Amino acid sequence: MKLGFSEAEEAFRAECAAWLQAQMTGEFADIRGIHTLTDMPERRKEWEQHLGKHGWGCIGWPRQWGGRDATLAEQVIFAEEYARSGAPGRINHIGIELAGPTILAFGTEEQKQRFLPDIAAGKTIFCQGFSEPNAGSDLASVRTKGRLESGEWVVNGQKIWTSLAHISDWIFVVARTEEGSKGPKGLTFLMMPLDQDGIEVRGIRQINGDAEFNETFFTDARCPADSLIGNIGDGWKIAMGLLAFERGVSTLGQQMGFRNELDAIIAAAKDNGAANDPLIRQRIAKAEIGLRLMRYGALRMLSNSDHSKIDGAALTYKIQWASWRRDLGELAMDVLGQAGEIAGGSAYEWGMLPNLFLFSRSDTIYGGTNQIQRNLIAERGLGMPREPRGDL
Repeated sequence: MKLGFSEAEEAFRAECAAWLQAQMTGEFADIRGIHTLTDMPERRKEWEQHLGKHGWGCIGWPRQWGGRDATLAEQVIFAEEYARSGAPGRINHIGIELAGPTILAFGTEEQKQRFLPDIAAGKTIFCQGFSEPNAGSDLASVRTKGRLESGEWVVNGQKIWTSLAHISDWIFVVARTEEGSKGPKGLTFLMMPLDQDGIEVRGIRQINGDAEFNETFFTDARCPADSLIGNIGDGWKIAMGLLAFERGVSTLGQQMGFRNELDAIIAAAKDNGAANDPLIRQRIAKAEIGLRLMRYGALRMLSNSDHSKIDGAALTYKIQWASWRRDLGELAMDVLGQAGEIAGGSAYEWGMLPNLFLFSRSDTIYGGTNQIQRNLIAERGLGMPREPRGDL
């Protein structure tokens, strides 16, 4: 596990920081520090294309497909400096960090040529169609169906919590393509264009006033027969490989975002006197320790070169950061006191810390609830048998 960086890597950090700061104080200063993923979507699409134009959109990808062949250390550095600069959350995160690497690992040469250049250039935005109303953390229970008909896949069903579907161009969908199959068998991984009559996207209003998530309905929605990744029935394998990418380099950038939030809490505590409370100081210290431990855990996780499975570090990371950030949100509100409960207008005007509190309530739910994560750790990480339910 590598904890430090070489002189050349620190020079690369300086290059990243200088370029990002120039953009965030210049042409794209208007989107610096945005707290939600849905604010100013068209401007942020311009930012995605600007990143791609200058070679910063997906630096870990091969140069052949729009990347920089960046080393793991360089990817970590860029993720950290991106968050430190105040640049907005990537609205093509799914494409850059999930769809793209999945196509690189499992896609055909034709699929790489078809999708990767436009993802890297910020011209194609992807979203993820995994969860369903009755299949959230339990992905193997999906009911959305797909069938081959006249050279096309025809898909019917519903996905939910589809982040940024309303501004995306494509969606990858895990669908049940074998009639009568159950669990992880009989699933296929499809890529589908969203701009078609057979797909309807409906926004879901969140507690913080944002509408990042969506319901996505498929009614005889279609995509070409060769739009599947892997083979028919490989959907579970591809989905698990994708989830391994989800625990990838972007986690270090995520942690730098956490760093910004914790620093804002510390600044607020010093400003309003909450830092004089020994219990508040103790909780801040605990948050600092937790953040550093997460960094070491993420670096350990990134040392795994086998992306065909999720290792022990990746199994524990989700529940670790989700619980930590939930507690951080509660700490933020305790530091702010009544000032954190007052809004002069839109919920977005509350600022980073109240938004942190409201959004962090969902961190322990999406992407696998804490309860499901504990089951995964027990079964896949520790090899414990699943206890039969028996008669109630």
